[in-house]
Amino acid sequence: MSIDPKLFDVILSPVITEKATALSEHNKVVFKVAKTATKPQIKLAVEKLFDVKVVSVNTLVRKGKVKRFRGTVGQQSDVKKAVVTLAEGHTIDVTTGL
Repeated sequence: MSIDPKLFDVILSPVITEKATALSEHNKVVFKVAKTATKPQIKLAVEKLFDVKVVSVNTLVRKGKVKRFRGTVGQQSDVKKAVVTLAEGHTIDVTTGL
């Protein structure tokens, strides 16, 4: 079975935070995704890459904050995240690689 390389452009990385870890107890996994990715694309990518059944996908965009670095003002990039709900009995261990 060959994996489409375009799927790796949709899912950028897993989000490993306290909140994301707490969500994993409820069969949810959080990923950082491409800004142009749609919910059907995210669902397809997660199902193909991790061989799991996805129930739903919720997305959010965190707007970039204005930060100061050594006295100069900078703008952080916007980040799109996807909260993927997995079917009962399916799990993804995000601490290990693909």
